[in-house]
Amino acid sequence: MNLEEALNGIKVLLGDRVCISFHHNADPDALCSAYALSSLLSSIKEGVKVTVSPSKDLSKIAEQIAEDLDITLEEKPNIGEMDAFFVVDTGALQQLEEMGQRVLTLQVLLVVIDHHAEHSETKAMSKLYIVDETASSTCEIVYDLYKEAGVKPTGQVAKALLLGIAYDTRHFSLGTPKTFRTISELLEINRDLANILSLLTRTMDRSEKTACLKAGQRMKIHMIKDWTIVSTEVSSYQASAARGLLTLGADLVFVGGSRKEGIRISMRSTDNFYRETSIHLGRDIAMQLGKALGGGGSGHSTAAGVNALGNVEEALDMAVRMVAERLTRRT
Repeated sequence: MNLEEALNGIKVLLGDRVCISFHHNADPDALCSAYALSSLLSSIKEGVKVTVSPSKDLSKIAEQIAEDLDITLEEKPNIGEMDAFFVVDTGALQQLEEMGQRVLTLQVLLVVIDHHAEHSETKAMSKLYIVDETASSTCEIVYDLYKEAGVKPTGQVAKALLLGIAYDTRHFSLGTPKTFRTISELLEINRDLANILSLLTRTMDRSEKTACLKAGQRMKIHMIKDWTIVSTEVSSYQASAARGLLTLGADLVFVGGSRKEGIRISMRSTDNFYRETSIHLGRDIAMQLGKALGGGGSGHSTAAGVNALGNVEEALDMAVRMVAERLTRRT
């Protein structure tokens, strides 16, 4: 779908009341793309009431950004009153947890804007499905919609878009030529780059440090072909633990944890692992694992996640087996 078709589709579905949401443990790209989109929708249709609502929790870094940008979040929106429900930066509807179930039950018109690998089930549920896996971030896609609509972002919105892009590009170290053109254009609107980058740095608190150390203490090391694959279990901060274990020398990491609603698995790999094996964590592992476990999964080539049911240890073993089978088939 091109940008003109996407924008026209949004205009048709906009209605008088809409809600924008995103995945649990929301990162800056999810939060900032929702915030920027809310401003764009208000510019497109005068008088529309836009609610930004997290499906569950924000990450620590997103919390401090929400405070800095003074983003108003509605924790319990009346979804049944919405004319449309927008979901940003979320590959699988299961990542919205209870809120996603309410959207399906109430049959609210669903609009997805995302840059993860295309998810066939989510696409089938959507009235409008705007996905560009080549984009560095969902914020980059939202900025494209601004340009297509002929709307210039405010300085505050430009700051939000830069925060989302910076987070998903590892402080502007990744991206396509188009990504860097987008960054340049946004910096013409808001040039406070030092403040933007400072908001993306934080110190781990004691609980996060403890979770990461426990993940290392409990890890299993699987030597498969020439790759070092690690699996481990920890009750919280799975994504942070996965990133930490990569820095210790793992090529691929699976970190699982149990919750009241089920299990959560975060997976991370090095860029080299993806280049050499062509194993896309979101499409090849997370989606397949989530489906097998009665849940959902999505993500990027080197970072993905699963929300599902079952036993964490068994799920981690299954994930390792899936990778092992793919590596074996390559030889």
